[in-house]
Amino acid sequence: MTTSVDILGASAHRKLDRNDYKTLSLAALGGALEFYDFVVFVFFAAVLGSLFFPPEMPDWLRQLQTFGIFAAGYLARPLGGIIIAHFGDLLGRKRMFTLSIFLMAIPTLAMGLLPTYASVGIAAPLLLLLFRILQGAAIGGEVPGAWVFVSEHVPRRHTGLAVGTLTAGLTFGILLGSLIATAINSHYSQTEVHDFAWRIPFILGGVFGLFAVYLRRFLEETPVFKEMHARQLLAKELPLKAIVKNHLGSVVLSMLLTWVLSAAIVVVILFTPTYLQKQFAVTPALALQANSLAIVMLTIGCVAFGMAADRFGSKWTLGIGSLGLLISSYLFYGSLATASPTTLIVGYMVAGFFVGTVGAIPFVLVHAYPAVVRFSGLSFSYNVAYAIFGGLTPVMLTLWLKVDTLAPAHYVAALAVLGVVCALVPIPGYTAPSRDLPAPGAR
Repeated sequence: MTTSVDILGASAHRKLDRNDYKTLSLAALGGALEFYDFVVFVFFAAVLGSLFFPPEMPDWLRQLQTFGIFAAGYLARPLGGIIIAHFGDLLGRKRMFTLSIFLMAIPTLAMGLLPTYASVGIAAPLLLLLFRILQGAAIGGEVPGAWVFVSEHVPRRHTGLAVGTLTAGLTFGILLGSLIATAINSHYSQTEVHDFAWRIPFILGGVFGLFAVYLRRFLEETPVFKEMHARQLLAKELPLKAIVKNHLGSVVLSMLLTWVLSAAIVVVILFTPTYLQKQFAVTPALALQANSLAIVMLTIGCVAFGMAADRFGSKWTLGIGSLGLLISSYLFYGSLATASPTTLIVGYMVAGFFVGTVGAIPFVLVHAYPAVVRFSGLSFSYNVAYAIFGGLTPVMLTLWLKVDTLAPAHYVAALAVLGVVCALVPIPGYTAPSRDLPAPGAR
């Protein structure tokens, strides 16, 4: 009798081939373009706050409400992610992988064409909020779907490299946003940015998104889903129901690791450029330049920590990476009051590399669920946790900063400790990749 080891385990020892590299490249590039659409908002948070809210509003309240709209995108992620993942487990990974990016491109383009508060009053922030929610629903299906897609394409012993490379692609989207924001702030005066130049990155994002939809036409469905479909092993009930009933331990571990990931990305990478400008009077050009270099190191770190997870396992990789994040982030934030531009940039780059520890986190997440409910399980736990922790973090830090200028350092350090703790926890129900699918006829 043919077993699941015969069907799915044989590929575990083969080398990466041309199709694997093609899949990783196209998936990472498409993910970069979509993630750019989602995060470019934060690089223009200060400008958007001044344009979409009443001018007489206090600056701290304007920034709080702007970050509230930013957070709304995260709060919308669970619904979009659960729906897209549901059909991804039932109809196929590729279809939903392509749909999510199309649903991101349209609201991003619309944001770039929005009238401001001076033109339409209260309708301006309400429309901005609406399109941000639509962005959140789209990204909710993109990130988990991308991790599942690449992990099910490559040989099992290269899962860490695959998800680390895909995560690096997503972070490259952040870099792209930072580079374009840097270029706009360098090429245009602050008056020109407020008048019209802030629209450019959103319009570009819409174009990028539609191009990514075209690229994904060249991807193929994953071998794991094809095998499940051929052997009629697709979920017979709602995938989410099976997750809550049978995989609660995996959900808890996945949510805690997502909290660690959100602290690293949202605080160190997305929140810090505005933090540098507001708290330490760093010029926008220098803040964004340092941020761009930190993201370059983050992108390298994602691949490095993903490969380390393949080689040394998630326990050592996450544990050492989290300790590195704790130390480097405290040194970086603690030195800002007296740092020279060079010291600021170097400290930010080192912290950025250890943020790359997040490249190993999806290694745990994709192994925490069996293939039949993998997309739904990962999407549910990741998006719910990111909505709570990632979405509310900028708002919470904005309030915390009113009493402690080192609030970001304390928060990242606490979550780095949680990362070490999670690294010591075995992946619930995980023994070997070849056991993801039962043998034919198994009950």
